[in-house]
This record gives sequence, C-alpha cells and structure tokens, in this order.
Amino acid sequence: MIAIGLDGFSKGWVAVTLDGDRRSIDFISDISWLATQRFTRAAIDIPIGLGDDGARSCDQLARKKLSPHGSRVFSGGRRWLWQEFSDPDLANAEADNRGQKKVSRQLWHLGRKIMEVDGFVREQRDLDIREAHPELVFLRLNGNAPLQSKHTEEGLALRRHVLLANGFSDLDDWLTVRRARTGAKRDDVLDACAVALAARDCAGCLPEGNAPRDALGVPQQIWF
Repeated sequence: MIAIGLDGFSKGWVAVTLDGDRRSIDFISDISWLATQRFTRAAIDIPIGLGDDGARSCDQLARKKLSPHGSRVFSGGRRWLWQEFSDPDLANAEADNRGQKKVSRQLWHLGRKIMEVDGFVREQRDLDIREAHPELVFLRLNGNAPLQSKHTEEGLALRRHVLLANGFSDLDDWLTVRRARTGAKRDDVLDACAVALAARDCAGCLPEGNAPRDALGVPQQIWF
C-alpha cells in the first residue's frame, strides 16, 4: 500500500509518503496536492469532522489516553467559528451566547488549515483520508510510556530515535538539508512521519468501532 502522512506548518504542509520500502518527503503549499497523488490511505494531523458545539468524543478519549499530557490535544473546532467570524474575541463572545466553551488562541490560529482540510475531505469522499494524532502514535511507538514535550531537545531526540527504529533512515537529512528554508520546524517533520505510520499501520482508533459523524456526515475519529 501507499500511505501519506501530513502535518501542517506556517507555509503549508509536510507530506511524508511510505511506499513499500521507499520513503519520501515533500513540502507542499495546499492540501489539494493530495488529489494529484496515488495513495491507499492518508492521515492528517488536524481535526476532521466538526460538531456545532466543538465537543467530540475522540478528543476526550485522546486526552485521557495521553494523560498526564492531555493538553497536547486541541479541542473545540466548529465550522461556524471561522465561517462567521474573522476575530477570535467576537467568535468567543458568540460561543458564550450559545452556552459553549470558548476556543483557545492556539486552535483559533489553526482555523484556516482546519477549514482547508474540511472542504477538501467533503469534496473528496472517495479518498481514504483520516484524522491522526502524532502524540498517540509516538506513545504507541514508545511502548505506551509518556514522552517529554516535543518542544524540548530531549523530547525531539526521543521522537527521532523511535522513528529511526521504524525505518526512517533518511530522517536526519530531512531534518536538516531537506527542511532548510521551507519554514517547517523539526517537530513538523517528525509529526508527519508519525501520522504516515498511522496511515499505513492503523494500530487503533478513538473511539473504537464505527465512527460518530458530524452533521455533514464526516467521521469524527482519531487514528494512531
């Protein structure tokens, strides 16, 4: 099979492709690139399947599984936030009016990418595109032992180590030469590799079984 993992960064997406023993990396500007590729399954580190109130069981289960690091899972994405508002304070005022939780600044700034993927997934329902979370993948690869933050050198080194052990022999070149002048950070490359493994191996998902679906029929399920 051919599996692709994608992780967003400021200028676009890091895309890692696994095709048998071949591994490749691309730095792309738009998620529509996926429609030009031949692949069996893709996984993306972005919320897919958005409820009106931002509550998703997959986020709650992922936070529990990652405990004590549940805050690594952003939650609260709602289409209306970005469809109706361009200012986070006004969006949060409306959330208050609706009796809903406010959106964090971190999640708000992911809005453009969330909506980019949401539109693409709804237009390309024949493609197997799943939501994945790299922290769940790294937890699995690390024998279910919690990892230090990816914002520390120790955390980055451990993630690099487990990926090298899983066949990413070109990883150091990707982290240095290939990444140079792209705008992507080291953790963006590592996360894209992790979600590519989720696309290829699909060791589990939250929730298990049939996925809940949002009002537009998009599944709400996180794979790892």
